[in-house]
Amino acid sequence: MNEHRHSPDIEKWITLIRAQGVGPTTFARLLKQFGSIDRALTASVAELAKVKGIGLRTAERIRASVGRFDVDKELALADKLNVQLMHAADKRYPPPLRAIYDPPPVLYVKGTLERGDSLAVAIVGSRRCSTYGAEQASRFAHVLASAGFTIVSGMARGIDTAAHRGALTAGGRTIAVQGCGLSQIFPPENGELFHKITQRGACVSELPLQYEALSENFPARNRIIAGLCMAVIVVEATERSGALISAQAAVDNNREVMAIPGKIDSPLSVGTHRLIKQGARLVDCVEDVMETLGRIGDGLKGHVVAAAAEAEAQMDLPLFDAARLNLADGERTVYESLDGEPRHVEEIIGATGLAAGAVNSALVSLRLKGLIKQLPGSMFIRRRG
Repeated sequence: MNEHRHSPDIEKWITLIRAQGVGPTTFARLLKQFGSIDRALTASVAELAKVKGIGLRTAERIRASVGRFDVDKELALADKLNVQLMHAADKRYPPPLRAIYDPPPVLYVKGTLERGDSLAVAIVGSRRCSTYGAEQASRFAHVLASAGFTIVSGMARGIDTAAHRGALTAGGRTIAVQGCGLSQIFPPENGELFHKITQRGACVSELPLQYEALSENFPARNRIIAGLCMAVIVVEATERSGALISAQAAVDNNREVMAIPGKIDSPLSVGTHRLIKQGARLVDCVEDVMETLGRIGDGLKGHVVAAAAEAEAQMDLPLFDAARLNLADGERTVYESLDGEPRHVEEIIGATGLAAGAVNSALVSLRLKGLIKQLPGSMFIRRRG
């Protein structure tokens, strides 16, 4: 993604989404009803009132407020801050996010989004976390980022900050979804972290650049965190933690939810343990995460893997380039043992000299990264590329 290259007609998209009474869901209904942004922007009050979910009063608000938002000022500030604006019809818009129920019509991006970011895992949890929680968030993020996964979180204090830092120390990619505009940094003490994330990933938001970090912004922010990922891992969550909103958004959008257990008498783990009771996958090691993600890949569960598979079919290329991924030693050993001929898993174990568990974990990871294919009968082969 090149800086300053905003999506074509971005001005029109901003004008519509900033009209009073227009949110992501209403925006999508307007576009469906009228067929184009231009037609939606010029629709009369009577025409707007006929759209599902829009009554006369809302229609009047929309009609009266179209054009009031200063788009030129917003774009000038975006250029000054090196922030790119892209709309949902842009092919560079993250495919997993586009597939959720109410994707942001306009996404603000500072940093870079890459094709490989579709292989993403969110790590979220309480702001007032324990030392144990911070350590687990950092550990899981570090190992998953080392294996080539992009770590997504909300850059909040506590678990989110630990997750981003864990990914960065691994030299991996991470994406922060802010609950404020990108001219703001919240919390303010994360200024240095914000800068590092934009160098090794991106900070993104759906909010206008100068919007402050208000409490009402964060529930909607959490759906973007879930939408960018294959799965959400909750590390610590109190009974009313915002991390539970991310988990619910993951469920609503057919993503996997995993939870790391904590002390049974800790208030910081009440929400986490409730998730486990409700069916979230209990994970206590990265191998558990890889196994769960492998099931997602095998069943093409969710829009993330399906979108990636569709892109691969169209381009006839591996989803990810082995030379560009941070492959763990075991993954690289297994990958190099494969060629254009199918190999049985037992043959791979013998050729690599690795333990069966290590080989199986590496095969799951390589399959998710699009570098190998699994064939019937526990056979594997390198993808052509």
